[in-house]
Amino acid sequence: MNFRKVLKGGMVAAMAMSLVACSSNSSANGNGSAAGGSSTSTDAFKLGGSGPISGDAAVYGLAVQHGAELAVKEINAEGKVKLDFNFQDDQADAEKAVTAFNTLADWGMQVSIGTTTSGAGQAVSSSYQQEDIFAITPSGSSPAIIYQDSDNEANPYGNVFQMCFSDPNQGVASADYITEHKVGTKVGIIYRNDDNYSTGITNKFKKEAEAKGLDVVTEQGFANGTTDYSVYVQKCKDAGADVVFLPIYYQPASQILAEAKKQGYEPTFFGCDGMDGILDMEGFDASLAEGLYMLTPFSADAEDEKTQNFVKAYKEAYGDKPIQFAADAYDAVYAIAQALEESGVKASDSTSDITAALVKEFTSMKFNGLTGSDVTWNENGEVSKEPKAVIITNGAYVSAE
Repeated sequence: MNFRKVLKGGMVAAMAMSLVACSSNSSANGNGSAAGGSSTSTDAFKLGGSGPISGDAAVYGLAVQHGAELAVKEINAEGKVKLDFNFQDDQADAEKAVTAFNTLADWGMQVSIGTTTSGAGQAVSSSYQQEDIFAITPSGSSPAIIYQDSDNEANPYGNVFQMCFSDPNQGVASADYITEHKVGTKVGIIYRNDDNYSTGITNKFKKEAEAKGLDVVTEQGFANGTTDYSVYVQKCKDAGADVVFLPIYYQPASQILAEAKKQGYEPTFFGCDGMDGILDMEGFDASLAEGLYMLTPFSADAEDEKTQNFVKAYKEAYGDKPIQFAADAYDAVYAIAQALEESGVKASDSTSDITAALVKEFTSMKFNGLTGSDVTWNENGEVSKEPKAVIITNGAYVSAE
C-alpha cells in the first residue's frame, strides 16, 4: 500500500492547501520552491526539505532554509551537480510535516534534507522509507528520526541520516567535557520533561555522569508553556550546584539566566546545540549569558577561512549571522552534492537508484565541512564528528579550548 497516497485525503489535503499558502519563496504554481540558486533544468535533482519558517520555532527553520539555499546556489554555480530546491513550512508540527512531505512528493522530490526539528522528523521518517527517498536531516537530533525503535536504537530506516549530533551523543559529550575540563563538581539539571530533545540528552547525561563520578545534585523538569522558573533555579541553588546543565532551547534558557541573576545565583551554565542563537534573541541582555558554555559543531566567530567565507556570504544574502542550524544545513546539501557527484547517478535515474547510490556513498565517504572534518556515517545513518565547546565571552562565542 502506498502510505503517502493514503494520507492525502480529507483534512490532510485541506492542511496542504493552507500550508502551501504560507510557504516562503512560493512560486507561481504554489509549490513553495526556494528561489535561491535553484536550477529548473531537466538534469537537476529535486531536493526537498521542511522546517518551521513561521511560528515560534521559525528561527531554526529559516536558518536551515537559508543555509541550504546558499549551498544550492554555490553548487549550481559550480555546475558539477545541479539542484532544484523546494522547502516547505511544517511549523515544527508532526501533522504539518506529513502534509509538507506529501506536497514535496507530489512535486517529484528525489532526495531530501528531511525536517528541521525532531518531532516533525519522527512523523515522516517512515514515509521516506516507504517512498524510498534518501533524507539527511541537518538538525533533527532524536534517535527516533533514524531508528524505528528509538529506545533501543534498533531497526534503522536505512535511508534516513543525520548531519547533527544525536541527542544521546550530546548528553555523553557534555558529561565528559564537564568532567575532563573540571567545569564544576556538583551539577544541577534543568530540562523540559515533555520534549524528546531535552529528555533524550538528559537521560544519557545522567548515565554518563554516574559512570564518570560526576555528582548530579538535583534534577528539575518543566513542561512546555512554563513561564516561571524561580522554583527550578532555587532548587539548584539550594542543592549547591556549581554547574547547571541546560539541555534545552535558548528561549526558556534566557528566562532561567534572568531568574538566576535575580536570585544572585552565579553557577556555570552549560548547554548544548539548542542554545545556539541566544545572543541574537531580540531583547535579550547578552550579559546574562556571560561565561555560558555550550557544545556545538559550529561557531560563526571561528577564524578559519571556510567559516569566515560562509559567514560573509550568509550575512550578504540574509543580513544576519548564521547559527549552527544554518551551518548544518549548508553541510548537508554539500554532502548530498558530493555523494551525487561521486556516485555518478543522474537525475533521470529512478528514485530508488538514487537512494541506493547515496546510501552507498554516505556509508563509505569522508566529508569535510563547516561542522566537522573527516565526517563519516555508519550504516544506521549516525554521524561521527567531534563536538566543539564554546564559551560566551564579551557577548560573543569563542572557543573554550
